[in-house]
Amino acid sequence: MTLPRYAYLGPSGTFTEAALLAMVDPSEVEAVPAIDVLTALAAVRDGDVDYAVVAIENTVEGGVTATLDTLAAGAPLVILGEVVLPVSFELVARPGTAIEDVTAVAAHSHGLAQCRRWLADRLPGAVHVSATSNAAAAGELAQGATGFEAALAPPGLGARLGLEVLAAGVADNAHAATRFVKVGRPTAVPAPTGADKTTLVVHLPDDRAGALLEMLEQFAARGVNLSRIESRPRSDRPGEYSFSIDALGHIDEPRMAEALMGLRRTNPVVTFLGSYPAATGYPTPITPGTSAEDFSEARAWVQGLRSGRH
Repeated sequence: MTLPRYAYLGPSGTFTEAALLAMVDPSEVEAVPAIDVLTALAAVRDGDVDYAVVAIENTVEGGVTATLDTLAAGAPLVILGEVVLPVSFELVARPGTAIEDVTAVAAHSHGLAQCRRWLADRLPGAVHVSATSNAAAAGELAQGATGFEAALAPPGLGARLGLEVLAAGVADNAHAATRFVKVGRPTAVPAPTGADKTTLVVHLPDDRAGALLEMLEQFAARGVNLSRIESRPRSDRPGEYSFSIDALGHIDEPRMAEALMGLRRTNPVVTFLGSYPAATGYPTPITPGTSAEDFSEARAWVQGLRSGRH
C-alpha cells in the first residue's frame, strides 16, 4: 500500500520535520523535504504529495507571511490540524572555531529574528546570513561553506553533522514557540471536538472608516472569539489589505456557521481555510445565548411565530 506523502521544509533536522513527526507515525508516511514553504504547498496543489506541514505562526514574529499569503491565493487548500512546538537553538560551528572568531551567522530569517537580541549581545557586529532553513545553514557549514563561521541549528543537529556547539539554549524568549499546520486539498470537514479553530481570509468591501468594525461584528454578535487577526497587503489593490483570521469554533457549530454566512453576505471575498482541532485542546468558551441549543431554540421560536404560535 502506498504511504501518504508529506512535504515539509527540509532538509532533515528542521523544526518543521519535528512538527511532522509530532503529528504522524513516521513509519506510516513518506516524508518529502522541500526547499521552502511555497514549494511544499505547491506540491500539495499539484498532487505531488498528499499533505504539507508548514509553520504558520510564532510567538516572536507573529504570522509566517509566506504561509499566510500562499494559503490565501491559488487553488483551494485547507488546514487539517496543528501542533505547537517550543523553539530554541544551538549556535554551532566547525571544530576549532571559537565564539570570538564568529563574524557571520547563518539561519532561516525567522530563526535570526527569534534570536536577534541574543546575537546582538553575544556577537555584536556579526553579519546575519539568511538561509532556506536552519538545518540547511548547519548542513552547509558542515560541508565547508564559506561566508559564515556559525549557524543557528535545532538542538542536536550540530552534533549529528560533526559540528561543535558554541552555545545552547539560544533564544530571546525562553518560552518561544512555533505553530505548525497540516495542509491538504479540500475534503469533508472533520467533526467538531469542542476545542476547534477555523481559519479564514476576508477582503473588506471597500476602504472606509468602519469597514473593519462591521466585519468584526459578524463574529462578536454571535459570540465567536478571534485568537488571531493579521492584515496582509492585497496584490490586486495596492494600499488595501485583506485579513487572515483564526476564530475559535467549528463550521458545524451554528454560531460559527452564521458568522460565516454574515461574512459572505457583506464581504466580496471570504476564503475558508478549514475547521480543525486546536492544539491546546482547551474547550472553546461559549458566550451565553450562543450555544447550539440556544440557536436551535431561537429557530424553533421563529418557526412557531410563522405558524401562528406565540
